[in-house]
Amino acid sequence: QLQLVESGGGLVQAGGSLRLSCAASGSTFSNYAMGWFRQAPGQERVFVAGISRIGGMTSYADSVKGRFTISRDNAKNTVYLQMNSLKPEDTAVYYCAADRSLRIRIGEYEYDYWGQGTQVTVSS
Repeated sequence: QLQLVESGGGLVQAGGSLRLSCAASGSTFSNYAMGWFRQAPGQERVFVAGISRIGGMTSYADSVKGRFTISRDNAKNTVYLQMNSLKPEDTAVYYCAADRSLRIRIGEYEYDYWGQGTQVTVSS
């Protein structure tokens, strides 16, 4: 089994930046495509960004394109989400997730393992 632990969340003003990290352990990290999802209060959990096993392909939700960047370091078993130009509507709990698929998928039910989440709050 793969264990995932997110970090890097916090409170930031609108226009600011945060970098989330997700450290993996317990299995071969490079066997998984990785995704970041977020869930705002009262809303469903939604796809934010994904990256393929080796990092050659990425995918983003339209709402974060051009502002967020997903990357991974397989030597460190870690996936990152660099978030720039943050907006109040980015406020949510952010989760990383692992998928055995060779492709980047956007459905949360397709992911096999999840972290506990990290809170991101953007003040206006």
